[in-house]
Amino acid sequence: MFGASSDDALAPEGEFDPSTEPTPGEFLDGHDVLTGDAHVAFHDTTRALFEERGVYDMTFGYNLADLNRDTRHSSAGYRYAEAADDPDVLLAEFTPTTPFCPQSDTLTRGSFRAWNGLADRHGYDLVRVRVSPMHQRSADINDALADMEAEFRETGELPDGDASPGEASAPPTRDETTSTDAPF
Repeated sequence: MFGASSDDALAPEGEFDPSTEPTPGEFLDGHDVLTGDAHVAFHDTTRALFEERGVYDMTFGYNLADLNRDTRHSSAGYRYAEAADDPDVLLAEFTPTTPFCPQSDTLTRGSFRAWNGLADRHGYDLVRVRVSPMHQRSADINDALADMEAEFRETGELPDGDASPGEASAPPTRDETTSTDAPF
């Protein structure tokens, strides 16, 4: 498939094919994992929300929801489950294409903001988001996502997606940066 366009590698929309879906991970253990029509319905809504909110995988140049359909990465994408103790809460676990995917933090934060910013469109009061533990920074990313979730539950407002509470800082000004003689 080398050289094929992203569109050439996408399985058809509107189908649930376990061979092109990531295996549900530990975040979804003990919960009602969506399969079949339930998975397809939520994922179709996800595609529309991600389109509106610009949740795009820049590596592949497509809406992040299409990662689930990308036959080149059949173990990557999102899986969903309704929380066992609260059917108004959905859990979403993101499995990136590699354990070192540099976009995992940005993509999961963007996903959280898209789902919870437009909750009236999917029927859940809250969508909890985590990255698979296979990612090398999963603990840090998941801690930041848990902080976003806690702030959202407490205030009902979406927290700033750029930094964890208390960690926001402006980039250094030109005068504050260390100068080098390097041309770049």
